[in-house]
Amino acid sequence: MKDLYPEGRPVLYLAPMQDVTDLPFMRVIHPYGGADVYVTEYFRVHNDSRPSPWILRSIDENPTGKPIFAQMIGQDIPVLVKTAKWLMEHPVAGIDLNLGCPAPVVCKKEAGGGLLRNLPKVDNILGALRDAIPGRFTVKTRLGYHAPEEFPKLLEIFRKHAIDVLAIHGRTVEERYSTPVHPDFVKMAVEALPCPVIANGNVVDVPTGLAYLKKSGAAGLMIGRGAIRNPWLFSQLRSAFAGEKVKDPSCRDLLGYVQRLYDELAAFTENFNPVGHVQRMKKTMVFVTQGHDPDFEFRLRRAKTPADFHSACRDHLDREEPVPAAPQEGSRVFCGFGDLLAG
Repeated sequence: MKDLYPEGRPVLYLAPMQDVTDLPFMRVIHPYGGADVYVTEYFRVHNDSRPSPWILRSIDENPTGKPIFAQMIGQDIPVLVKTAKWLMEHPVAGIDLNLGCPAPVVCKKEAGGGLLRNLPKVDNILGALRDAIPGRFTVKTRLGYHAPEEFPKLLEIFRKHAIDVLAIHGRTVEERYSTPVHPDFVKMAVEALPCPVIANGNVVDVPTGLAYLKKSGAAGLMIGRGAIRNPWLFSQLRSAFAGEKVKDPSCRDLLGYVQRLYDELAAFTENFNPVGHVQRMKKTMVFVTQGHDPDFEFRLRRAKTPADFHSACRDHLDREEPVPAAPQEGSRVFCGFGDLLAG
């Protein structure tokens, strides 16, 4: 993995988030500094499934020039193996397995985080995929299903199958997004595994990122919701790693980002419907509005037309004041959106 990683500093990943971290989002976020490594939305794998053409576009048309991993979610071993082989025919840096999605609809199918209730099945899946994937095979996981104390047994399975990278969302499935992360368990993996370990969860600004790295000793960070709210976060962290002054964006800068995202998503939407597009943007704006005047979120929630949407954004963001600080742990930016951004 060293050939993919920057020299002398922690690596930065964009976390996979379903229906968010797609091709247009990658096109928007990368010019703001972007990640060192990208991971696709998950490919749903089940009987008779084929890789989603839309997600394949983020691989085949990867606009970043950076490595991208194809993530799978599922529990049918023969189909997982077959899908991994199909995906390796595309320009991927490797294959990633999702063992962390906490969405109830996923867990009920014993996929994603739901698999953590069945460690023998996890063992079998990892063994089959490791045998089938000659290149890089990585895993994104949570600490366990019910309690962090389940993690040591899971860690034994990861050691057994020589995975190339382990990304750990430092919560259990049942904790979803509503509790503090557990960096001590991420540190446990760092000390036990020969492969790089990447820390994920609650990285919303430079201080939270630096603290997570210090407490866990991880080789890097995987950032999801924090990068939606602040697309400059990757470049800010690089500045912090280098001991340079961290530049803070203004609200007007954020307005430009929102407009670019609105336009880029619209350009990639077939049979474009303005009202439907506003509803699509609300999924992203849930995170962008955190820390701002509550009236901003209220107006966006009520917005029905593009005029409503853009008026609310201009009224609250068209000013030179710095973007407000990220909300503290326990606020709604950290919880309640597992189904929306599963992964």
